Amino acid sequence: MTQLTADTIAIVKATAPALRKHGVEITTAMYARLFEDASIKDMFDQAAQESGEQPKRLAAAILGYAENIDRLQALDGAVARMVQRHVETGVKAEHYPKVAEALLPAIRDVLGAEVATDAVLDAWGQAYWFLANILIGKEAQAYEDAEAA
Repeated sequence: MTQLTADTIAIVKATAPALRKHGVEITTAMYARLFEDASIKDMFDQAAQESGEQPKRLAAAILGYAENIDRLQALDGAVARMVQRHVETGVKAEHYPKVAEALLPAIRDVLGAEVATDAVLDAWGQAYWFLANILIGKEAQAYEDAEAA
C-alpha cells in the first residue's frame, strides 16, 4: 500500500482521544501478549517494562501517529529515533507481524468491541502496516549501511 485512504486516516485520527485516555493500558496489554514469545521478550529492557517507561513511550508514539497520520512529515524525527533503536536492539522485518498480532487485539480488549469495531481495527491494521513498511525499509538500509562500514 503506497498511501492510506482518507477513510483510514479519518478513523485513526478519530481514535486519538481514546488513545490519549487508554494508551498505556493498551500498550501494557500488547506487551503482555507479545512477551508470550520469550525470544521477543529478551529483546526488551525489562527494567523499562517494569517501571512502565516502555509502555508509556509506545503509547505516546502511537498517539503521535494517530494525531499526525495526515502529516507524516511531522513524525520524521520520531521515525528516525525508532529506526535507530530498532537497529540497536536487532528488530527485523519478521518481528512486525508479531507486534500487529499483539497490538490489534489489545486495542479491542481495552477499548471494547463497541469502540474498537471491525472498521477501527481494520483501519489501525492498515495504518500499522503502512508505518511498519516505512520502518522496515529504513531499518534494512541502516543494517546495510552498518555492514558496509
